Amino acid sequence: MEYVLMFIAAVFVNNVVLTQFLGICPFLGVSKKIDTAIGMGLAVVFVLTVSTLFTFLMQNYLLNPLGLGFMQTVSYILVIASLVQLVEIILKKVSPALYQALGVFLPLITTNCCILGVAILVIQKEFNLLQSIVYAISTAIGFALALVIFAGIREQLAMTRIPDGMKGTPIALITAGLLAMAFMGFSGIV
Repeated sequence: MEYVLMFIAAVFVNNVVLTQFLGICPFLGVSKKIDTAIGMGLAVVFVLTVSTLFTFLMQNYLLNPLGLGFMQTVSYILVIASLVQLVEIILKKVSPALYQALGVFLPLITTNCCILGVAILVIQKEFNLLQSIVYAISTAIGFALALVIFAGIREQLAMTRIPDGMKGTPIALITAGLLAMAFMGFSGIV
């Protein structure tokens, strides 16, 4: 039951993008088409889950025993950058269209504060390995869900008459704010 509550809380109640404001750059940049948003969401799910696993193990079995806790951020960034490079190579081979669609935003996963933030939060909250993996997967699914919903809304907005002063970024930010308020409705669940 604890893991189900953790999943619901991470996906809906404490959505990493809409309540903690981590990962805003890809959220705003890759959310113009649903296909691209789904691809980015899947890439983030993979990178976030695997990087949390590696950083957890590195923190508990390498950095802490050797007294190198101060190297946490630097070592986490190296792990994340390596995983993103791996995803980039795989996507280039498996799905060149998705690789082209993600464009510059794929390397930006390396600097996506959502991934680094979750890796650090797992250590700060003193989760065990299973809790860390559940939290990482749940947070990544919450990120992907918010991204796909936002992309769907933006696709609809592209077909709607919007005043010239509100087109583009202004209406996207207003929509993101409304979406965040909608997710706040889940706050009483957990």
